[in-house]
Amino acid sequence: MIELVSTARCVGCSMCVKVCPTNVFDEGPDRIPVIARQNDCQTCFICEVYCPVDALYVSPYGDEAEIVDERELAESGVLGSWREKIGWGPGRVKLAKLDTTPFIDRVLPLQPPLDEEETAFILTPDYPRKPAG
Repeated sequence: MIELVSTARCVGCSMCVKVCPTNVFDEGPDRIPVIARQNDCQTCFICEVYCPVDALYVSPYGDEAEIVDERELAESGVLGSWREKIGWGPGRVKLAKLDTTPFIDRVLPLQPPLDEEETAFILTPDYPRKPAG
């Protein structure tokens, strides 16, 4: 569940307010989001992922609130770590680039390659059609 909005890091972009599917945040008078409905948090991490400055901490514990210390989270590298792990943000490697799992090969059986005529039929919008009958 959402536990922290770092007022030191937040730039007031309101992205977390916009992307939260359960409307957990209210925009504060200084544009720094306020956790207004913490119990409505679904622990989906969407707000943390979209935060451009890693100013949010979502605890993996979705059932109960946790007391956190911003300094400890920042020093341990946990603040914004989910966003970093999936590769969101400048200079970060996207998780999809790291995944070499041959997923599609496990789901679909191998298909024989198409011959030239089949390929032309698929790729050419005005491919000559044979008359019916």
